[in-house]
Amino acid sequence: MHNRIGFNRLDRRAAHRRALHRNMVTSLIKYERITTTKAKAKEIRRTAEKLVTRAKIDSVHNRRIAAKFLFEKTVLHKLFTEVGPRFVERPGGYTRILKLGQRSGDAAEMVILEFLKEDEQLEPKKKTAKKAKSSAGDKKKAQQSGAVVSKESADKATIDDSRESAPAVLEEQETVQPEGAADDSVKDSRVSAESNAQEEEDKPEAADTSEAADTEKEAGTEPAAKLEEAETAAEEGKAVPDESSGEKK
Repeated sequence: MHNRIGFNRLDRRAAHRRALHRNMVTSLIKYERITTTKAKAKEIRRTAEKLVTRAKIDSVHNRRIAAKFLFEKTVLHKLFTEVGPRFVERPGGYTRILKLGQRSGDAAEMVILEFLKEDEQLEPKKKTAKKAKSSAGDKKKAQQSGAVVSKESADKATIDDSRESAPAVLEEQETVQPEGAADDSVKDSRVSAESNAQEEEDKPEAADTSEAADTEKEAGTEPAAKLEEAETAAEEGKAVPDESSGEKK
């Protein structure tokens, strides 16, 4: 069995298949549009696009390689002067296939193979249902990841703002006294006033005690002075007056 051989043999021998490719590619370059079966069109397209890629650079070497495959000089000249320069800025995809339906008789799928015109681009292929679902899932995942990233960035921004505002809040707290501090200051003022009042009350008591001490000292000094006077009078032989009786001795 010949599995995964890379190309379609088209149920023909090598020589027959080579002649088929040569004839159909020559017709495609000459008329720029041919009608054939779908299987043949897919194989002819590969050969034709390889020749167009080589025809982008008009050199002797490229012309000789193309001449090995194309036998008609007019077709070779058209390939290097008209078809090749048309697709110089295009990296590939010079042809397109248009479906025509099934052929009557054997129900083979018929198509049109043609070159693109100047400044013409192929339409992008439509996405299948599976690809559309996968793309929708990818979009949802991207949106969720973007939302998570946005939340993380917002949290970081709030943390940075709080860090920046913390010094200002501390300064405000230092400048403005809280209610508890005001109450403490009021209590301290009341305690100081009460202590001052007690000191003022204690001052008269101290003064009274000092006066009593002075009187006691004076009372103690008077009898001593009287005794001294009596002694001196006795020595001198004089009578000492008695204050209690009021008579002289």
